Amino acid sequence: MSYVNMIRMFVRVYELGSMSAAARDQRTSPAVASGRISELEKHLGVRLFNRTTRKLQPTENGRIFYDGAQGILQAIEEAEAAVADATQNPRGVLYVGAPLGVGRRLLGPFVPAFKAEYPLIDLRLRLSDRIIDVTAEGLDAVLHLGRLEDSALKMRVIAECPRILCASPAYIARRGLPADGAALVRDRHDCLNLRYPGAKEFRWTLRTPQGEQSYEISGPFESDDGDVLTDWALAGHGVVMKPVFEVGAYLRTGALVPVARATPPLPVTLSLLTPHRRLRDPKVRLFADFIVGRIRADMAAQVQGLDLPGTDIPDSDIPDRPALEASGRHAHKR
Repeated sequence: MSYVNMIRMFVRVYELGSMSAAARDQRTSPAVASGRISELEKHLGVRLFNRTTRKLQPTENGRIFYDGAQGILQAIEEAEAAVADATQNPRGVLYVGAPLGVGRRLLGPFVPAFKAEYPLIDLRLRLSDRIIDVTAEGLDAVLHLGRLEDSALKMRVIAECPRILCASPAYIARRGLPADGAALVRDRHDCLNLRYPGAKEFRWTLRTPQGEQSYEISGPFESDDGDVLTDWALAGHGVVMKPVFEVGAYLRTGALVPVARATPPLPVTLSLLTPHRRLRDPKVRLFADFIVGRIRADMAAQVQGLDLPGTDIPDSDIPDRPALEASGRHAHKR
């Protein structure tokens, strides 16, 4: 059994806190994962984890070994990257995370083209609208929608994505057309909100001629899946706030129409986040250069010709938002 594979399995068990989760991450069985940990413990002559029926806890020796094991794997990755860079022949697996809507509409369609151009690189997508821990998930890169909080990750801004408040014609016929954010609150419109454990955004921040203003919206439906919100809006169940790239097709056909045009939402930043140590990996650099330009062109095409609210509010009337950087743990906001 490869000693490197034992170390790699140990690191993932340590980070994920579960033998079965680490086995799934490494594409093997829990029995194989357990066997690798047992062999490593036998080789070292110490116990690395305290096992109970409910969870794994690293021992003191396990915590000490984890720090060194990370360095070993990082050194191997850097050596492999240096060889790949020198030979111009990058190979291996890239793990990339993204929100569901971004992954389905902006990232997924380009994966076959990336594979065709770089046949020795396999790309694994991890899509979720929940909070993502980049380290625990073992991700090489993450497409992120929203504000960022600290500098643990390297951020490359892809685009400022316009967002829109919209609803179906059936909903508007039943409840009326709200003119602005104040009408959404005053008339108690059914607002469809993306919420998940750890979510912090329970208000909609909209642009007004006086500057940004937050509105405490309400509604009978919420979900941690952005596409479910879109489906509810299409079915006439409420008002949804979405990036235009997610609903542009429905706006063109009239299945959804803009509402509260006098107070459009702020745009949301789409960024590519990478751990600093991954930037030396030529696979990551190739992926970043490949995907950023294509997503920018695709987003521009999706909004072209749409009559988006907010173009009549001059940018000078909108206060600058603080520059915020990336964090190791972050939420995908929609």
